[in-house]
Amino acid sequence: MDNKKLAELLFAHITKSGEDFIIKYPKRNLPEGAKVTRFAPSPTGFLHIGGLFAAFVSERAARKTDGVFFLRIEDTDKKREVENGVTGIVQGLQNFGIRIDEGMLTETESLGDYGPYTQSQRKEIYQTFCKELVEKGYAYPCFCTAEELDEIRKKQEENKLNPGYYGEFAKCRDLTYEEIEEKVKAGMPYVLRLKSPGSPDARIKFCDEIKGEIEMPENIQDIVLLKTDGIPTYHFAHAIDDHIMGTTDVIRGDEWISSAPIHLQLFDILGFEKPRFAHISPIMKEDEETGGKRKLSKRKDPEAAVTYYHEVGYPKEAVLEYLLTIANSNYEEWRMANPDADSDDFDFKLSNMSKAGALFDLMKLNDISKNYISTLTKEDVYERTLDWAEAFCPEFANLLKEKKDYAVRIFGIERGNEKPRKDIAKWQDTVSYTKYFFEVPTQYEWPENLSNADMTEILNTYKDVYSKDETAEEWFPKVRDMAESLGYAKAPKMYKKDPDSFKGHVGDVASVIRVAVTGRKNTPDLYEIINTLGYDEFLARIDKAIELLK
Repeated sequence: MDNKKLAELLFAHITKSGEDFIIKYPKRNLPEGAKVTRFAPSPTGFLHIGGLFAAFVSERAARKTDGVFFLRIEDTDKKREVENGVTGIVQGLQNFGIRIDEGMLTETESLGDYGPYTQSQRKEIYQTFCKELVEKGYAYPCFCTAEELDEIRKKQEENKLNPGYYGEFAKCRDLTYEEIEEKVKAGMPYVLRLKSPGSPDARIKFCDEIKGEIEMPENIQDIVLLKTDGIPTYHFAHAIDDHIMGTTDVIRGDEWISSAPIHLQLFDILGFEKPRFAHISPIMKEDEETGGKRKLSKRKDPEAAVTYYHEVGYPKEAVLEYLLTIANSNYEEWRMANPDADSDDFDFKLSNMSKAGALFDLMKLNDISKNYISTLTKEDVYERTLDWAEAFCPEFANLLKEKKDYAVRIFGIERGNEKPRKDIAKWQDTVSYTKYFFEVPTQYEWPENLSNADMTEILNTYKDVYSKDETAEEWFPKVRDMAESLGYAKAPKMYKKDPDSFKGHVGDVASVIRVAVTGRKNTPDLYEIINTLGYDEFLARIDKAIELLK
């Protein structure tokens, strides 16, 4: 067959050569060893935490080598595309401090010299390289209908053969030029397929930056390069884009390992230098039903969506810190040795990533987030809580703005000392955390070991003992002395030694006062709470509690 004649029949509208685009998009002038990485999602739904993880790892790999991290949108599946899908992806990355050097910024705006950064706008580029593959005898049109392909699949199943379009099942592979011309002129729809040079007996090897050396059977499938509408499949578009955009390291989920033989074959056929591959294991979760592990599920797990972390108010710094702990196992040891260092100083390595699926643990994320929030100033906590509340809890936001000074004082309780409290894991927690400061309690967690009469006695006595002028150093000794005068041990240890001699201990007495003021057994420093509420409010709450106990 005259392949050039066939290429002209199929792509008469294409006048450029592949070399034209190689010249248009030259290699970047970057330092030796710099990595060019990309995040290439489809705008077909919410950004998954696994996607955020892949983007984070890709950005970190580029950043550590003074390279480039770009966002490419693979929007060739228009049927599944959602409205404002690109903006949602970009916003999801920005919410967690993942910075894009190049690529899409909104549905229509982009940054960088290697665009367009959406595949649907690169049709001419793909078709240009397809034309060249036809000229070289590596691609051909396939006119098989869905029914014919289904018949092929059934025959393969009956004979227990590998499924797909290859070898004897590639019905259109050996059509003559005249047969093809007749079908094209008759308007028969067709796809463009790769004429795979692969052999069933051959194997390929490649070194994965995470998994190590991988050996697999060579690709023999005549995969689709262009669909009937002239839009490329993922496989073909990815090979063209990653070469032209200068991607040095393809970092993606390990579900794509099975496609690596196709991709490596495409790079060879196109005459492109192969990028390095790094396949990330999926983020796993403990399955309470089975006791084993499973992938995070969009349907079962709210934390699978990146929007979840923004909506409940996890600080981006805490989320990224946590992602580093599951990205490199030596990160936690480094953080312990460098508690005040910027995480950018950590020597992140793809080779240190887990070959198995990392286990996602919300409890651990909470601990990291609590530690981080405990280091912030009361003003920072106020401002960041307000930012969150204005987006997701407007009534609370209005309350914070109306009583700003009071709110800042609340967030300052037990903050800035050697052992700050760690009650807040996410900004959503501040609604409950501050509730008793803004509302008189309606429910009380009274100690179960004391009678109402005993608790009433404690509160009535404390009203007389408490002074609004006493210092933090003075108030607890006064409570201790009061407890002793009422028949309670001055210390829990004293009570444990001889419980029959006391009604309880000073901790029980302090707990009664705490519950009367806040409704809760567990709160930050009681002295600071009382002083933040103010003397009049404190007395009013003690009086209300006494009435309820009667």
